[in-house]
Amino acid sequence: MKIYVNANAKFDGNGSQKLPFKYINDAAKVATAGDEVLVYPGVYREYVNPVHAGVEDSAIVYRSVEPLGAEISGAEKVDYWQQYKGNVWVAKISNSVFGNYNPYKTYVIGDWYFGPVNKHTGAVYMNDSQFYETTSLDECIAGEVYGKSWEQANSVYKWYTEQDLDTDETIIYGNFQGKNPNEENVEINVRREVFMPQETGVNFITVSGFKINKAATTWAPPASYQDGMIGPHWSKGWIIEECEISHSRCAGISLGKYKDPENDQYFTYKHVKSPTQMERDAANRGQYHGWLKENIGHHIVRNCNIHHCEQDGIVGRQGCVFSVIEDNHIHDINNMQELAGAEIAGIKLHAAIDVIIRRNHIHDCTMGVWTDWEAQGTRISQNLLDHNYAPEGTSERITGAMQSQDLFVEVSHGPTLIDNNLLLSKVSLRLATQGVACVHNLMLGSITSIGDNTDFFVDGKNQPRFTPYHIRHRTEIAGYMTILHGDDRFYNNIFVQNWAVEDEQHQTVVDREAKDTEQVGTNGFDEYPTYEEWYAQFANLDGTFAKETDMDDLMSAHFGHLPIWASGNVYLNGAKAWKKETDNLVNDTDSVHFELVGSENNSVSVKTNLYDLIGSYADKIVTSETLGKAFEPEQSYEMPDGTSITFNEDYFGNHRGVSTIPGPFASKEVVNDILWEK
Repeated sequence: MKIYVNANAKFDGNGSQKLPFKYINDAAKVATAGDEVLVYPGVYREYVNPVHAGVEDSAIVYRSVEPLGAEISGAEKVDYWQQYKGNVWVAKISNSVFGNYNPYKTYVIGDWYFGPVNKHTGAVYMNDSQFYETTSLDECIAGEVYGKSWEQANSVYKWYTEQDLDTDETIIYGNFQGKNPNEENVEINVRREVFMPQETGVNFITVSGFKINKAATTWAPPASYQDGMIGPHWSKGWIIEECEISHSRCAGISLGKYKDPENDQYFTYKHVKSPTQMERDAANRGQYHGWLKENIGHHIVRNCNIHHCEQDGIVGRQGCVFSVIEDNHIHDINNMQELAGAEIAGIKLHAAIDVIIRRNHIHDCTMGVWTDWEAQGTRISQNLLDHNYAPEGTSERITGAMQSQDLFVEVSHGPTLIDNNLLLSKVSLRLATQGVACVHNLMLGSITSIGDNTDFFVDGKNQPRFTPYHIRHRTEIAGYMTILHGDDRFYNNIFVQNWAVEDEQHQTVVDREAKDTEQVGTNGFDEYPTYEEWYAQFANLDGTFAKETDMDDLMSAHFGHLPIWASGNVYLNGAKAWKKETDNLVNDTDSVHFELVGSENNSVSVKTNLYDLIGSYADKIVTSETLGKAFEPEQSYEMPDGTSITFNEDYFGNHRGVSTIPGPFASKEVVNDILWEK
């Protein structure tokens, strides 16, 4: 059945084409499996709460009749501002507008939130640009540039809020920098979410072609309820496609966790368990709450434009399993630099089991992609990541901010596969983890956190961060182990020292840690063993039974670093190779130039001479068999269905043949092709 919605209809109807509903949520109350909700152009200022599920072969489809013509907003327009002083105007809003959730009384706070607790979930916008919140009226009146912002020109637009207890009103002051807000499109956040079921298990929903924006979302930490402007809320089989998703106070799309009252914001309010213990609790309690392959995940997020969200473009914990995130443009995430903590990225996923992240363009984000805990079977492939670092002239980060990089894999046991990507930021990879395979990537930035940032040192004692690994291609937990580091593979990559290594006295990178390096290449693994060196510790037991004394004798081997594999890599412009790599090309003589070129139609391409310097150097085609198995889960680098991968397709999908040049392109001829166009 087709159900029609038209905000511009003269009367609210019954959902027929002749008498459409005026509100999408009215359709959501009656739509059942197989129905299609057709929404005509207009602005829909409402919260959509789907109550019925589709089934696997008969989803409920919500479709904008005109692509991006229907806008669902969590904001309301305010057009009765009164001038207060100079550029500052004031408006009073009755608190009855907000119901039981007032964003101007609710602060951004929660587990793993490290920034100052002085920002509300509410927000003020003028012409789709978000204002910066101040903590005093004087600061709002001053309207000064916020030096930490990545978009400093906009940071002079300020807002401040307070409560009038006598009239039960929210008072909002805005510095509009000489503009009359009553002549502009000025909106404020009102609703917490835009399109997200209240109940869990609302399966097989498709949302296609909408603008979804401006919600007062809350901080979304991994062990707690994770809301977003749109999301499936612990369900299965959602498709979010062809949408523009923007201006969430925290997360844009949530593929995340249900609310577990016993483990929700536990550290923030109870304090007595460490945050890491809460994560282990969440992984185990998820099984009790139905976290199984048959019940949860299998979502698709594709062809969306996701931008200007201040925590994440896409966030998820456990609910993201077995999903595909593809062909999205994700950019300008956390650019205001008002919020800080351990949950900020273009894509931030915990337990991304068998998740595929491919063909996305992710740029100008505090961090590109962050896979944290249980990145088992995760594949990050054919993505373009660039400019994921602070712009020149930015002040030192806000207290609690994370470091910037294209990809961060943290405390996971793998297998995590990173292949055919262009990683063009100052830090390409942060590997506080093990069990990662990097194949056919181009990296202009460094690899950091090698052997570091996994355990906690408390009162001089090491407190290992034990994290789970899972039954292969399932969610059930197979075991827990601390991170030994190593168990990493590097095949057929190109490393270019694109930025000079700065001495410690003259650093310009505002977000580096003391142990970070700007040195590009794999030389950070110099002290790690080859497989033969590592296995030699156990070789005397071949064919014999282990004795009790072997437990003590092998303790050092059992808790030492795991081996590294590397072959077929190219190192240019001073990039340095792992000293034990024997088959590679190192060119320290010739200079590489590399330029990312944009155009008016948002296409992106590169100009470079690096393939001239590679010459005839080539290496073998890499397969799953080449890569072997990740150590702890004993799982191959393979597809989610268990089939092997032959890496004979490049960034574009071009065929590589019987041998191949390193890097993400199958041939020199395609290097100048358009990398991204939307």
